Amino acid sequence: MAKWMVSAKKADFNKIAERFGIDPVIARIIRNRDVEGKEAIEKFLHGTTADLYDPALLKDAEKAADILVEKTAEHKRIRVIGDYDIDGVCATYIITDVMERCGAIVDAVIPHRITDGYGLNDRLIEEAAGAGIDTILTCDNGIAALSQIALAKERGMTVVVTDHHEVPYEIQADGSRRETLPPADAVVDPKREGCPYPDKGICGAVTAYKLMELYLRRMTDRGVLSEGEARGLLSELLAFAGFATVGDVMELRDENRILVKYGLRQIEASANPGLRALLAVNELTQRRLTGYHVGFILGPCLNATGRLDTATRALAMFRTKDAGEALTIAGELKALNDSRKEMTLQGTAQAIEMIEETSLHEDKVLVVFLPDCHESLAGIIAGRIRERYHKPVFVLTRAEDGVKGSGRSIEAYSMYDKMSECKELFTKYGGHKMAAGLSLPEENVDAFRTYLNAHSGLTPEDLVEVIHIDVPMPMSYVTTELVRQIALLEPFGNGNPKPVFAQKGIRVRRGRILGKNGNVGKYRVADEGGREYDMMYFGDLEKWHGFLAEHFGQEELDRLYGAGSGAIVISVIYYPDINVYRGVESLQMVMQDYDV
Repeated sequence: MAKWMVSAKKADFNKIAERFGIDPVIARIIRNRDVEGKEAIEKFLHGTTADLYDPALLKDAEKAADILVEKTAEHKRIRVIGDYDIDGVCATYIITDVMERCGAIVDAVIPHRITDGYGLNDRLIEEAAGAGIDTILTCDNGIAALSQIALAKERGMTVVVTDHHEVPYEIQADGSRRETLPPADAVVDPKREGCPYPDKGICGAVTAYKLMELYLRRMTDRGVLSEGEARGLLSELLAFAGFATVGDVMELRDENRILVKYGLRQIEASANPGLRALLAVNELTQRRLTGYHVGFILGPCLNATGRLDTATRALAMFRTKDAGEALTIAGELKALNDSRKEMTLQGTAQAIEMIEETSLHEDKVLVVFLPDCHESLAGIIAGRIRERYHKPVFVLTRAEDGVKGSGRSIEAYSMYDKMSECKELFTKYGGHKMAAGLSLPEENVDAFRTYLNAHSGLTPEDLVEVIHIDVPMPMSYVTTELVRQIALLEPFGNGNPKPVFAQKGIRVRRGRILGKNGNVGKYRVADEGGREYDMMYFGDLEKWHGFLAEHFGQEELDRLYGAGSGAIVISVIYYPDINVYRGVESLQMVMQDYDV
């Protein structure tokens, strides 16, 4: 079971509530998100695009913009090289759309996951040189491509890097770190040492968006676009910056919350045929979108084509002006994602079996080698396994040139730092604290597992999932107005989770199973004062039923779904919601976790 912890951060909640016209519970939630001070709270509640940071604060961004303006004016051929995930596709689209509208001669290449792997490689450099490309502009990659960028410089090309991944480093004799930057003409990465940009947690597409903002400033000064046209274009492209921020699982704090908040509204209203088609095939047209819709419905369609086919299709969907073509591609992406879901289920089941039936279950860091698994699914499966065991997980698969893999981490474990300690085992690696990718010879797999577990630094407490309760709050306190105020805290996601509350002594009286797959539970529950509420559960019903049978007996479980039970009394973590049925609104609680 997860460990429950009540957030106990201090503040004058009544004073904050009075000043901002909110419920004291909302004030507590805001403090739990480490938002303090009048200006920060105002920005959290009512921040607008005017609160976004100046892109000129990004180190080398002014230099990069000057280079691109010069190359545009000289009609030099520019090639954008992106990545095959959501972030890379959105970043590539942002750059190519802006530069084309400003008259640049620009094309785009997205590496193939299987044949090229992540980021730049020598073939892409030689191909660009052979095509007469003058300037290579990377997005969502390039920070670790030292030899490839050196090759591009040897071939006489200008190189501009935009990335957001960790900068490679060398450990000095005194234990300090020294950055190892690629030999590009400009390197724009918020994680660079000495970069004054306040928000280090922006994704690759936002980094690209910021560079294009500077580029557009220069183009409006030159009269290429009017200021109104530039503002309109940047507003449109917030859809793609927000999409990528959610899709790349960036923390929804500070600037990222604003980008996603306004980006979601731009997606809803977008005139881009590709976005409109993607909404249509997923039956989300004319719906108010949340981070959930991007993270779990729309985003996976983009990722699926990069995993099982080529992400060039996703880019083509965004770039086409033909609504029919966009709809065709969107349908293909959805079909690919449906296929990916089934393959993921199979791979996850195989990984769980391997962990449970071998010594792997004893490891603090799980390194699971699935030779026959499609290499593109390694990251998704690693994420599923991490959720199940709350351990750092690497899933490795056999590739044409050795072994490839992806990792997903927990808060207490920096994946990139630990990999850097044994980098001699890899042919290629990269990433950040919570996620990473790698390639290595198959004979190094066991050594990789052995090293990580011998030097994990993890304690037993680190491996216990912790659920942070915002407020221990009786369900009787919940009102429709409180739920509406909670909506002020959206968008929810990584770094800004949906608020959760807890109450003891909840009696579960009646239940029924819903959903076409029988995977949703709906219950009538009562508090200690006898007040009744509807409560939904969207989690693992098999595990939930096992818990009830263990603690209250199979007969009570059977009664729950029959005549009703009076003996099941539990503690619950929940969040309140408004259910709308045939135009009628009613409050309901959604159970997140349970205990006796």
